[in-house]
Amino acid sequence: MPSFSTKWFGRGPMTNERMIAEQIEARGVRSPRVLAAMRNVDRALFVPAARQSEAYADAALPTTLGQTISQPYIVGLMTELLDPQPADKVLEIGTGTGYQTAILARLCREVWSIERLPSLADEARSRLERLGYANVHVLCGDGYAGLPGEAPFQRIMVTAAPPEEPETLRAQLAVPGRMVVPLGETEQELIVIQRIGPAEYSRRVSIPVRFVPMVHGTAGPSAT
Repeated sequence: MPSFSTKWFGRGPMTNERMIAEQIEARGVRSPRVLAAMRNVDRALFVPAARQSEAYADAALPTTLGQTISQPYIVGLMTELLDPQPADKVLEIGTGTGYQTAILARLCREVWSIERLPSLADEARSRLERLGYANVHVLCGDGYAGLPGEAPFQRIMVTAAPPEEPETLRAQLAVPGRMVVPLGETEQELIVIQRIGPAEYSRRVSIPVRFVPMVHGTAGPSAT
């Protein structure tokens, strides 16, 4: 992943608004809709209590069970690359704390999010419900399987890295549809996959990244 400075410009405390302006917009994320959504989702609400002093730092932060909340710049970039539209139905693989989920929920009609760890799924679901996100469904399940019963999806966001393109998820894209996924093992790249026709896809590389590996299966009883 590119190494970016987390220097805070100007004076006064870092806030969510300053994080957006100085660490995301200043680095090239330009979509007005994405920036507005991120301004309306306070990252501090999704960061563990022990890490609150780092809530607005442009860095991935550890959460629980070996998971992380992604670097804000990467969240902004991936959301801009995904380009969710107001009428879209979106599938997210890897709910985590629900930060990315909340941003997607402000940009599209409906978000279905899969988390493989039951306790994280429960926590994220409760947090998002408490914050008033009525268009989000958080499920515990195997991200590799996706949600064929809810497909097709106009957009799919994957927040963990499979070693190769997940064909099952790709098949759940609408035509046209778009998926953003970090791909690879030792070396990873952020990939944008577009479904152009029933059996026709395009693929382009964005930037090098580093994500936790995407894992098959669930880690315990399913919570829905």
